[in-house]
Amino acid sequence: MTLNSSSGSAGIAPAELIRLKHFLIDSISRELEVENPEISQRESFLNNKITSLLARLPSSIPANVRQKIILEVRDEVLGFGPIQPLLDDPEISEVMVNGPKLVFVEKKGKLIKTSVTFESNEQVLRVIDRIILPLGRRVDFDSPTVDARLPDGSRVNAVIPPVAIDGPSITIRKFAKDKLKMQQLIDLGSISPMMSEFLKACVISKLNIVVSGGTGSGKTTFLNILSSLIPESERIITIEDAAELQLQQEHLVRLETKTADIEGKGQVTVRDLVRNSLRMRPDRIIVGECRGGETLDMLQAMNTGHEGSLTTLHANSSRDALSRMETMVLMSGMDLPIKVIRQQISAAIDLIIQQTRYKDGSRKVSAITEVAGMEGDTIVLTDIFRFEQTGISSEGMIAGELKPTGIRPLFTPRLEAAGFKLAPEVYGANLSAILKRR
Repeated sequence: MTLNSSSGSAGIAPAELIRLKHFLIDSISRELEVENPEISQRESFLNNKITSLLARLPSSIPANVRQKIILEVRDEVLGFGPIQPLLDDPEISEVMVNGPKLVFVEKKGKLIKTSVTFESNEQVLRVIDRIILPLGRRVDFDSPTVDARLPDGSRVNAVIPPVAIDGPSITIRKFAKDKLKMQQLIDLGSISPMMSEFLKACVISKLNIVVSGGTGSGKTTFLNILSSLIPESERIITIEDAAELQLQQEHLVRLETKTADIEGKGQVTVRDLVRNSLRMRPDRIIVGECRGGETLDMLQAMNTGHEGSLTTLHANSSRDALSRMETMVLMSGMDLPIKVIRQQISAAIDLIIQQTRYKDGSRKVSAITEVAGMEGDTIVLTDIFRFEQTGISSEGMIAGELKPTGIRPLFTPRLEAAGFKLAPEVYGANLSAILKRR
């Protein structure tokens, strides 16, 4: 909600309302800086100051306009300006600012253009600064992109000129207030009950798992759910660019990268943190996303006794995920033959979970695939579960079924050694038909 020409219909010029709002924002911001109340008391402090300042203004300002002013000043001083109402809306999962006059959201899987606008590029830049300054990060002409997070854990990417041609851009992937659980994914049709039973066994049995998928397919959400299955007795190290995983276990150490300072010093990368985590006596290493050379360190950790590790990466299929891993290992600077890299991957990774976002906005596990070793120079992949689309409903929703392929994975003895003897039906065996044939 932004003050505009419609607010001036009560006989007050829009320019005057904007000047009034700026006066209130500047006055209250200065007083906040001087008095510096506790965070928990800032909202009541702001409300008292707004009430006091508005009491001095002409009574000709209508009540509804006053209320708009109060809300916008509160959002600007304590929140993130015009986009704060979008961040407060529980149905919105993503907010995208494409310059000051174009703001889009993702709502129920669909992209929607909003009526929200910023007054100028400068106002967008102020919001970006408010997000990144508490984190010790910076964005400027020499470093025009930044990854950050909001206090609630929501993931933020910001890009400013000269890289962003049409004005500063902000992309916010909102943090879910209520942490999703496996049963909710079953209810949503994202996975099947049999998949759930199988994945629980895989996580507790310490299989090394990669969650693969395209942008916005739900990789991090699914990684969170898998991580919640790790027993409380195990020591977990999480490594992320911007911390957003929501693990509830007590024995947890969360690590986050650090950007270089203004002199180009002090950078701490994901790769640095992966290497350091090996000295921290981890039972599990969870890398939020593999994007580069840290993939080699992750594979080496998996191959040297750090079982049960989890990570995500961008890829559109399980086979593409392997190609991405090969490319990222080469980014480490190690001149390794492709066959050696593939041997590292096939020895380290047990399972690839492919997440897909479909045209109707739904997100589903489209395949669960075992990495079944090498044949010659090729890594062998075996689908254990697969989503089979049967059509599109009259409402435009994807119709289909998540089915087991009937193949038992080669790592079944590991599951059984950990106490999980899964019923043949989990893998698609039809026991009644087998008994009839007998």
